[in-house]
Amino acid sequence: MLEKYSINFAPSEIFSDITPAIEFANKIGYPVAAKIWGPDVLHRTERGGVRLNIKNQEELATAFNDLRQIEPGILIQKMADPGHQVIIGVKRDKQFGPVIMFGLGGIFVEVLKDVSLRICPINQKEASEMIREIKSYPILTGARGQQIADIDSLAKMLVNISNLAMQENDYKEIDFNPVIATPQGAIAVDFKFLV
Repeated sequence: MLEKYSINFAPSEIFSDITPAIEFANKIGYPVAAKIWGPDVLHRTERGGVRLNIKNQEELATAFNDLRQIEPGILIQKMADPGHQVIIGVKRDKQFGPVIMFGLGGIFVEVLKDVSLRICPINQKEASEMIREIKSYPILTGARGQQIADIDSLAKMLVNISNLAMQENDYKEIDFNPVIATPQGAIAVDFKFLV
């Protein structure tokens, strides 16, 4: 689905056995993340289901076996470069249809409710406006020595997610959280589709 709409995401595969998981990690290169996976898994971190910055196959084997105690499926994913965590979400409103949201991730969304909204579809100009109208926008542009995010890449991802939202009809909610915004582009590292 993400490839179909040109949404950049970290290379990922789901495994139930350690041997092919190690082969995949060796192929994509370390560091990797390991996350529990299942059709009912919505909040991995609340269940202790995420291991980050795994540097070699010994660490991966340990993390894999630990996580298998929680869920039988384990998602192995290439770690993204460090950057700003942002959230992009879509909800299907009964009156307006798909509504897309953008904001900084973490406490900025949960505590400050610092988000912008648009009715889909959106174009590149509208996506750029969404990004610029959040109060925390200066963080994305390097305030106080912060890393500068590639705003054009983020806007393109918003447009592509808007296109997905308009073309696919079997979801209630789509959640990309986090998307990592770096100077080199934006990459989705966690995503959920509620159907």
